[in-house]
Parts: sequence; C-alpha cells; structure tokens
Amino acid sequence: MLTIVIPTLNEEELLATLLESIKNQTLQPAELIVADAGSTDKTREIALSFGATVIDGGPVSLARNRGVQHASTNLILFLDADVNLLDEAFLEKALKEMKERGLSIATCDVFPLSEKKIDHVLHAIYNKYARAWGALFPHAPGFCLFVEKSLHEQIHGFDESITFCEDHDYARRAARHGRFGILKRTKIPVSVRRMSRDGRANIAIKFMLAELHLALIGPIRHNRFRYTFGHNKKEKEQA
Repeated sequence: MLTIVIPTLNEEELLATLLESIKNQTLQPAELIVADAGSTDKTREIALSFGATVIDGGPVSLARNRGVQHASTNLILFLDADVNLLDEAFLEKALKEMKERGLSIATCDVFPLSEKKIDHVLHAIYNKYARAWGALFPHAPGFCLFVEKSLHEQIHGFDESITFCEDHDYARRAARHGRFGILKRTKIPVSVRRMSRDGRANIAIKFMLAELHLALIGPIRHNRFRYTFGHNKKEKEQA
C-alpha cells in the first residue's frame, strides 16, 4: 500500500498532467495527498477533481511532513507537480524492486522532459554522479523519493530549517537507519522549467557549490542560494 504526497504552490499548469499519469498507473496508490501552500490559481480544484485529499501545506519540507502525518500507509512516495509518470508501470516496477532489494528509502535516475541535448547531458552527469556515491553519500531528489513512514518518523522527517538540498540531507539521515538504493528498472521524467527560467549554467554552479557546502560545512540553513518553492506565471514573465 502506497501514499503519494505532492507539495504544491500555484501548479495548475502541470498538476493535472501528473495526476492523470498517476491515474493511468497499473498499480494504484491507496492515497493521494496534495499539501498546498495557499495557491491562488486552480491547483486545489484540480487536485480535488482527481480525488486527492488536499491539506494545508507550506514551505516544501513542511508540506511533505504534513502530508506524511495524514498518510495511513507505511510506504510514502514524494513527488513534485512537474514530474510525469510516462511509464504506466512506474509504481509497479519501483515497488517490486524495493521489495526485492529490501530498500526502505529509494529514488531513481532522472530523465528530463526536454528536446535539448544539453539537458540530457546534464541529467546524465547527475545520474552517474549520484550512482557513484550510492549509499555512501546518498542523493535523492525530493521530486521522486520513496520512503517507509516508520523510517521518516524515526528521523523526524524533513528538517524544516534547511533552505536548500533538504532532500539530500533527508536521504543521508535516513540511510543511517535504513537501506538506501537507486532503482534500476525505471526513471522519473521531470520538467526543466527551472533550468529554463534560471539558466542552466546558473543551476549547475548553484548545485556544485551546494555539494561543497554539504560535504565541508553541512546542511544549508541560509538563503544565499535563493532557491524558491513554487513556479507561477509571474515568475515566468520575469524570466
């Protein structure tokens, strides 16, 4: 049994696509929870139209933690609104592999929803980098992260004081108490809208600096990386 938790803020443009892809999965989640941070568009209405439970969210870590609090299953999948489960057997394959490998926290390779070669190159580099570190220095993007609820509670969930790369911090803390792995049988397709908005070089540099910060200093609790939650029309018009 699986609960999917999706944090949202003004996601009317992409949320329906994700929810439709979940609806088409060969294995259906027991629960679908959308933790919304006060959207001013039709995000909540769209979520409700697909039968999701909508709760009050907030910043992304808080939203994920609140989603888990409302979940009744022991297996949780965190997704972001800008992913799309193109493989209709994504959930079935992922859960089967987690069970076979005895994983209590897992993610998978990332596939960019883009026709630009540079996007595929950058994501391929990330995938190889994350796999090279494996469970030694776990990397798990919050837009696709499976975890057992009992493990989430054991580490007290996402650290809500962290402003950037909270997902990697979460994975590293969880890996100390559970078995972490990167799935091999499926990938998670994700939008490149943030890269298009903020610039690919800028995003790459930001994450490289964040890696150094995590390795040498620790979790990022300041706002110097200026990484914001949400993606609305106003932001795109200013890009």
